[in-house]
Amino acid sequence: MAQERGGQSREQSAGTQLALLLRGWWERAGTSRGGVRPTQQALAARLGIDQTTLSRYLNPKHVSTAPPRVVELLHTQLRAPAAELEQARVLCRSALRENGRQRAADGAGERAAPVSTADASDESPAPRATPGQEEEAAGSDTATTHDRGTSGRPRSRWLGPVLVGAAVMVAFGAGMVTHERLFVPEDRGGDGGAAGAAASMSRAPYEWPLLRQGEEDQFTPARALQYLLKAHGYPVRPDGFFRQDTWDAVMDFQQRKDLPADGKVGGQTWPELVMEVGPGSGADEVRAAQELLNNAGQGGTAVSGRFTAETVKDLRFFQRTNGLPETGRVNVESWLALLVNQLPPVKGPGDQRAVPSPLPSASV
Repeated sequence: MAQERGGQSREQSAGTQLALLLRGWWERAGTSRGGVRPTQQALAARLGIDQTTLSRYLNPKHVSTAPPRVVELLHTQLRAPAAELEQARVLCRSALRENGRQRAADGAGERAAPVSTADASDESPAPRATPGQEEEAAGSDTATTHDRGTSGRPRSRWLGPVLVGAAVMVAFGAGMVTHERLFVPEDRGGDGGAAGAAASMSRAPYEWPLLRQGEEDQFTPARALQYLLKAHGYPVRPDGFFRQDTWDAVMDFQQRKDLPADGKVGGQTWPELVMEVGPGSGADEVRAAQELLNNAGQGGTAVSGRFTAETVKDLRFFQRTNGLPETGRVNVESWLALLVNQLPPVKGPGDQRAVPSPLPSASV
């Protein structure tokens, strides 16, 4: 009965409905006058995916997770009715959301499993299974009896206090390391003090910013994201607004990279999205770097899509002042620093801000 109920809910899911719709497109492709239905092998080659993946997308017995890009290409290649395209898009987005929620639920269940196992072991005096379980039992405040070893002798009553003392020492050592990393030495003046402060600041850990769908203008970080998506082949508009087209592109990118598909761009998606930029790089990835460079520090970098000598000079200046290696190329470390050091927008004509001390390229 449980399987029947599970099968019924799966039939009603958006993923199954999408699979049925895509399957129908493929089966009806050869029924039109003069039309020839392509084989799945030939169709997969046109879409740029393998045949096994395409067969899974078209199989109603499986919940389809076809990304928006594949759905739209299938609609074009199979000449499906125009009225069914929007229905397929809606089902696609719903299926991806359902798949994301299911992954999150599965992950939570896996994390919760060891807790229930530990609870069960505390309720009965079963023989010890692993050394980890013995240490948990020895460190418990509620334990009134000692676990027995293989020789039948009781474990020492001092094991719990010894483990607690060791944990305190580890925590103390971690606190000393954290203090050393977070507190900048006092600036004693001169170039040496400034260089030391910059180096200490560069050691502070950075976190990738989180971008998500919304109606508000998200400015240079969102424009850089959209330029990077364009560099990966997605026709999004780089206007700084994280709307539906940007969300669809992010979801498809996450699916292709086997990332958690939630439509948000954070610590897992940024490293996969950015690419090393230097002389000879494509216009879109260069614009993404120039957008961020123009809004970090002193500003003044032209967003031209060409990695010019002025861009290299400004990038080296940014890397030097942020304690990064002066490579003149935008690697993952530089992307992260650029995103973290974005200045807040200033309201004014054309969102232009005053530049009291321009970058080197502005004086050329």
